[in-house]
Amino acid sequence: MGEIESGHSIGAVESVDAIVVGSGVSGGWAAKELTERGLRVLMLERGKPIEHGVDYVGEHQPSWKRPNKGLRPRALYAEQYEIQSTSYAFDETTRHFWNNDAQNPYDFNPDDPFRWMRADVVGGRSLLWARQSYRWSDLDFSANKRDGVGIDWPIRYEDIASWYSHVERFIGVSGQSLGLDQLPDGEFQKPMQMNVVEQYVAKKIKEKFPDRVMTIGRTATLTEPLPGRAPCHYCGPCHRGCSAGSYFSSQSSTLPAAMATGNFELRPNSLVERLEYDAKGQRVTAVRVVDTESGQRRRYAAKLIFLCASTVGSTQILLNSPGAGDGAFANRSGALGRYLMDHTYRAGAAGRIPGFEEYYPYGHRPNGIYIPRFRNVEGDDGLGFSRGYGYQGGASRRSWDAQAKATPGFGADFKHGLRRPGPWYMRLGGFGEILPYAHNTMALHPTKKDRFGIPQVTFHFEFGENEKRHRQDVVDQAIAMLEAAGAEDIESGAAPMVGGDAIHEMGTARMGHDPDQAVLNAHNQAHAATNLFVTDGACMTSGSCVNPSLTYMALTARAVDYAVAQLRAGAI
Repeated sequence: MGEIESGHSIGAVESVDAIVVGSGVSGGWAAKELTERGLRVLMLERGKPIEHGVDYVGEHQPSWKRPNKGLRPRALYAEQYEIQSTSYAFDETTRHFWNNDAQNPYDFNPDDPFRWMRADVVGGRSLLWARQSYRWSDLDFSANKRDGVGIDWPIRYEDIASWYSHVERFIGVSGQSLGLDQLPDGEFQKPMQMNVVEQYVAKKIKEKFPDRVMTIGRTATLTEPLPGRAPCHYCGPCHRGCSAGSYFSSQSSTLPAAMATGNFELRPNSLVERLEYDAKGQRVTAVRVVDTESGQRRRYAAKLIFLCASTVGSTQILLNSPGAGDGAFANRSGALGRYLMDHTYRAGAAGRIPGFEEYYPYGHRPNGIYIPRFRNVEGDDGLGFSRGYGYQGGASRRSWDAQAKATPGFGADFKHGLRRPGPWYMRLGGFGEILPYAHNTMALHPTKKDRFGIPQVTFHFEFGENEKRHRQDVVDQAIAMLEAAGAEDIESGAAPMVGGDAIHEMGTARMGHDPDQAVLNAHNQAHAATNLFVTDGACMTSGSCVNPSLTYMALTARAVDYAVAQLRAGAI
């Protein structure tokens, strides 16, 4: 491998077949597929090395074994984890997985906020995700063309259906087939069970709203064994890590598969700074990397480059990679860094479901309910907004601490009364589609740089009237469905919308047929560079309303198949 000291360059040496940048859900799949096709792969990961199982130090750690009994060290979080600590999955059992905002900052503007949630370990956010795994349909892939928004996707469901199956069989997705056009069924392991109250609420919703279905979530969590991985035994919480490999992560699944081929090398603590580009040959000639421990700079080269550094991470690299002129080589279209999307989030309702006090949930089921999109499915419903939303949530009994706070009294009767769990509550929260707006952007800050001299990312993100209208409908319909189920004491609302809060950021290097409008083609190949592929969330042309990670994985596997075929045919 060629090396350079800072400011001193020597020629890079092509000593691997493929470079994969990033080790999360997309990067892991790129490495697995490339190595299994016989290519020698170097994976570059900015995060720290950790070992599957061994370094899940908070996995089963009770609060009384943690410093401060597990309480949040507020001063530390405010100083070093201002953004990351806003995640539900951030606490003292998982802090070692997350990015330190003070050491690795971006330009966060509280008057124009966008929360960029980042892991800082091998495996990335595949260790922390909620694992909800849904296929997109042609309702999603054709939405831009149908509505005249953004640009048309260069693919349809039939182009990716077999790759969804390929991915699902390997990662293990448990779920229930429904036969819905707007939410295609997949290759499912046996579904987890809804609890007794969820089953009751589902029945009542169906009676009142025949077009609405409540089902158990489709999750990349095993209910049946796969090689080297055990079925889930409901120990939770999952985001602390799973040494049994019961939930899919690149640590438990794709990286071991790549390593087993003997064609794989992983280099953690390797921050990709930029790509070097040959305009005449229309190819990436080298990847420039900073060792985050020593500060030393290196250059690596390969026949194929797969950028899988996350939506923002991959586009930051591309924006910092100049071409023959002053601009980024991949930005002929002007779309690079634009059309940033997320999902609307934190809107819905919850209510108390009377009765069922003889039942109590068992274990930590790593899943909830799902109500698929029912708005604008057959056409425009005339509600004043396009696209739609789905619900996630679940039923549970009020927790012991919440029950204690809600129960008045003192003395022996009060104490003995707290031995009984609280009433059942049903929660419905919506995830809605955000349209691809050109004004929602990420860019390189003109003056702010990180500790390695790399320009920091800055964001501008606004929600449109379409999102505000569908979000109000999310609240209204959650109330209506809970009322249909006989819920009492219903509380509803919508928290202030902040971009990035759903941790489903997408777009900024979109796919499209026309190189004057898009960064990537129908196979995730850069229009500007035949040997460059971007297969993480940056490639998305629209956002759907379902969790996107399964689609990233399927697109990655499909792109590898195409890239290797093109390489062997001499077209790359």
